[in-house]
Amino acid sequence: MTKTLVIAEKPSVAQDIVRALTPVAGKFEKHEDHFENDRYVVTSAVGHLVEIQAPEQFDVKRGKWSFAHLPVIPPYFDLKPVDKTKSRLNAVVKQAKRKDVTQLINACDAGREGELIFRLIEQYAGGAKPLGKPVKRLWLQSMTPQAIRDGFDALRTEQQMAGLASAARSRSEADWLVGINGTRAMTAFNSRDGGFFLTTVGRVQTPTLSLVVEREEKIRKFISRDYWEIHATFGAEAGEYPAKWFDPKWKKGEDVEMRADRVWSAAEATAIANAVRGKQATVTEESKPTTQASPLLFDLTSLQREANGKFGFSAKTTLALAQSLYERHKALTYPRTDSRALPEDYLPVAKQTFEMLADSGMRHLAPHALTALNNNYVRPSKRIFDNSKVSDHFAIIPTLQAPSGLSEAEQKLYDLVVRRFMAVFFPSAEYTVTTRISTVAPHSFKTEGKVLVKPGWLAIYGKEAADEVEGGKDGDKGQNLVPVKPGESVNTLAADPKGLKTKPPARYSEATLLGAMESAGKQIDDDELREAMQEKGLGTPATRAAIIEGLLTEKYMLREGREIIPTAKAFQLMTLLRGLEVEELCRADLTGEWEYKLSQMEKGQLSREAFMAEIAAMTERMVKKAKEYDRDTIPGDYATLESPCPNCGGVVKENYRRFACVGKAGAEPCGFSFGKSPAGRTFETAEANALLRDKKIGPLEGFRSKAGWPFTSEIVIKYDDEAHNYKLEFDFGDDKKGEESGEIVEFEDAALGPCPICGSEVHEHGSNYVCSKAVPTAAQPTPSCTFKSGKIILQQPVEREQMHKLLETGKTDLLDKFVSMRTRRNFKAHLAWDKEAGKVNFEFAPSKFPPRPGVASKTIATKTKATSAAAKKAPAKKAAAKTTAAKAPRKAAAGKAPSAALAAVIGTEPVARPEAVKKMWEYIKAHNLQDPKDKRTIVADDKLRAVFGKDSAGMFELAGILGNHLGGE
Repeated sequence: MTKTLVIAEKPSVAQDIVRALTPVAGKFEKHEDHFENDRYVVTSAVGHLVEIQAPEQFDVKRGKWSFAHLPVIPPYFDLKPVDKTKSRLNAVVKQAKRKDVTQLINACDAGREGELIFRLIEQYAGGAKPLGKPVKRLWLQSMTPQAIRDGFDALRTEQQMAGLASAARSRSEADWLVGINGTRAMTAFNSRDGGFFLTTVGRVQTPTLSLVVEREEKIRKFISRDYWEIHATFGAEAGEYPAKWFDPKWKKGEDVEMRADRVWSAAEATAIANAVRGKQATVTEESKPTTQASPLLFDLTSLQREANGKFGFSAKTTLALAQSLYERHKALTYPRTDSRALPEDYLPVAKQTFEMLADSGMRHLAPHALTALNNNYVRPSKRIFDNSKVSDHFAIIPTLQAPSGLSEAEQKLYDLVVRRFMAVFFPSAEYTVTTRISTVAPHSFKTEGKVLVKPGWLAIYGKEAADEVEGGKDGDKGQNLVPVKPGESVNTLAADPKGLKTKPPARYSEATLLGAMESAGKQIDDDELREAMQEKGLGTPATRAAIIEGLLTEKYMLREGREIIPTAKAFQLMTLLRGLEVEELCRADLTGEWEYKLSQMEKGQLSREAFMAEIAAMTERMVKKAKEYDRDTIPGDYATLESPCPNCGGVVKENYRRFACVGKAGAEPCGFSFGKSPAGRTFETAEANALLRDKKIGPLEGFRSKAGWPFTSEIVIKYDDEAHNYKLEFDFGDDKKGEESGEIVEFEDAALGPCPICGSEVHEHGSNYVCSKAVPTAAQPTPSCTFKSGKIILQQPVEREQMHKLLETGKTDLLDKFVSMRTRRNFKAHLAWDKEAGKVNFEFAPSKFPPRPGVASKTIATKTKATSAAAKKAPAKKAAAKTTAAKAPRKAAAGKAPSAALAAVIGTEPVARPEAVKKMWEYIKAHNLQDPKDKRTIVADDKLRAVFGKDSAGMFELAGILGNHLGGE
């Protein structure tokens, strides 16, 4: 009997599909990596299992990132498994290749990325030739059982998905071409003077960065100007009211700072105030009704912006919460959407959703849902139901499933979506807006009053939100105005000039940056206009959070509170790209065009070949510009440092690559200079100033060795007798140099706690925490202790309070920012005093995932049974019994947790002994630890010494040694 293989994007979705199909297709049997019944085999990926790579004959290996090997534009792309999910890929491919599987269903997430995930798995499964099995597409926009069953009843054909598949592949290949070639070209350019200065660029990330840099440049260049407003208070028979002077003849010009209510000299402002104070004024006013509709339904970007503004959630956090509410709780519809409308046939579902909310027991939401049902608010509206505004997915709304067990953050986000969903059906808020002009000839003063008559949709948000929408103060708007009789003269009770200053544009927050990405940098506040611009935005709703996070990870940007601030590294990159005239990577609107073309491809309006030809041409031009640039420096807006040259006292100025002395006025420069980006980390201007002033700075993070490994160090400027000048050096805080030089150390900080070795006080010293007896001091010139622990370990800062905790209790809290030297992945661990090893070591938290029921007990039972059998059998049968006893635990040994000492070498992931030996050899070879005279002997470094328990070990000892470090093997 033939079967259909269903491939979901995530295990949770595979389980949902099985639950939904069981009533109509029969019960499924659960296997290790899939579910199966008579009709279906259901399995899943875990996100991307396969990625593209250049074929070996076209690729450039690391270490050869020179212009001679660029650009890399392969005629086709090979596939390679993602290392960490290779076993999952093999399991999926095994099912795809089964002879009884005659059809595949792509059940990955509905969208471009989901299409790509499936297509690459299918291609990989086929190998050299296509898999050759027909494919249908399950298109789910809701994860309820009925929605899944409906999806299986309306599977899409491969032909229907061809445009989306082409766009998905093209986006992936375009990002590879621009990212790989751009990064290698800019890295090659920046590494010309030696070292390895990794300079990452991307088709979407770099134009996004340019938005942030351009905004910061405007802020830095902004010159504040003084201006004045004249605020008055008028007295009528019914009471007082405020007003502000304005010029009724004013017209908007090019100067954005000019406003009708601003005066640009103190004398003029004072003259106006003096002229009207105590005088009678005539009053005219106009009142008219106005309405305010609720905002549109949420797409992902508008939800991320709102959650950032209201709760301070990052875009990444909001996406993760929305994904959890969609996948785990089934409470929201598919979140990775760029649509803010619903399908036209969705009115019955909307009514059912209101019925669910009214009956849900959510006291803060249910009454509003009941109001909507009782007043028949849920009815057809083009603003809400419009097929032409629904792309692959519709707007984010609540499903028919009332959630329970939500975290506080999930509840906040769910409430945000539910309130917006209800609000869009409620009537508009109604106001009466009154504009009152009080005239003391020839001067006019304006007062605006905005009074809420009917709250409409604002009732859902309560009084606080209504006040927020009304807003206003100082005579602008928002207040109830005291009445003035027709023809009544009022008295100017007070008039005072108020001195103010113009303000620079605000820095981007994550919310405003998402908005700028959505409109490709064009400032669009109107929801309807922004919707029209969406197809030309930077990235997609699903990728924008990851783009922002990537820029933060690469240290191109920093978060300070809710502000996003570009670093010196970002300015240096923009200076380079502008100087090379690679405008495609600088201008957000140009890259927005690429996104628009991808959306055209999805609709079948543009060929994949035409798009990729344009990307290839852009790539070649970018590399050519960098390769052929022949001037010494890049033109740019460079800083002059406040601190003088340490050698001659002259002025130090920045250029593209260095900070260099240009000499005193009328004198020649002395030759002092230092690189702006030692070991790939770019100095901020303030850091360069501090370095010159104090002759040292740090410890600083973010440096990279020539091999690309991250490290932390202090930087010092020292006098070089041979060069007769100062030069920059790294200072790794090696405390032995103090001992060698005899330099006495004086501690200025309070003691952190007792040394675990000798009980003396532990203090901060350079980039380490050290025992007071481990360095030369006035009390003890010759050190007698060895305790020392870094302030930053594997990129994890160890704060004073954590070191205090370690010294007092034996270990720190669980720290979560360690980065493995081998895998470069983050891991969590406690730092703990290892008495046996005589040093601070990692201590890992117990696994959250206990072994499957029966596995551990089965292993123990097998061991016991085999051991007792071996004891009872005759000597002739001992060997066989021994083999049986040895084999049973061998199977269970797959995935043993390494000890703390071993984890420091091979990483924290559970491994079998053969894999551990393989990883150990990789480490040994990478660090050149084989004895040159006898390759079979491994000479231990500090990490291996903790594993071996001695200074060296033979190659044939490795397996036995590692067994002792693998979870009790």
